[in-house]
Amino acid sequence: MSPVPEGPTPGFLVWRLSMKWRVAVDRAVAPLGLTHAQYSLVASLHGMQRAGERPSQRRLADHTGLEPLYVSKLARSLETAGLIERTRDPRDPRAMRVTLTERGQDVTRRAIEVVHGLLEQLLAPLGGLDAPHTREFVRDLMSLLDAPLDPSAPTKEQS
Repeated sequence: MSPVPEGPTPGFLVWRLSMKWRVAVDRAVAPLGLTHAQYSLVASLHGMQRAGERPSQRRLADHTGLEPLYVSKLARSLETAGLIERTRDPRDPRAMRVTLTERGQDVTRRAIEVVHGLLEQLLAPLGGLDAPHTREFVRDLMSLLDAPLDPSAPTKEQS
């Protein structure tokens, strides 16, 4: 059995950083009428549309890591607010395609600017957004995100 680590665990630090980031983004985008989750959706949609994609809600869920049911709820609220349009996919009547409206594009561009400023603040201790240390940090985060997690798999202590 592994010894109990002194100080905070990496999992605790990831959780704390994600909570710090979520709260900061929530506060920053609130004046634009968005929540952090809504921002994640419209910013992702903005990037996908710029790349020529017109994603389904399911594709947005996969991209953001949010549950499909939650994406559906967020999409309905963003549609009600006039920021996105949802249409049935003619090839798959169960699928909903989403696009930003003109107003949605404007709000999203402003939100991206605000969040980019926050990101600069967050990454300043690493040397800023373009610093080598930040690029290394991003590589590490990508490695962690790519690592499969199976909560039902036995750990070393259990085997």
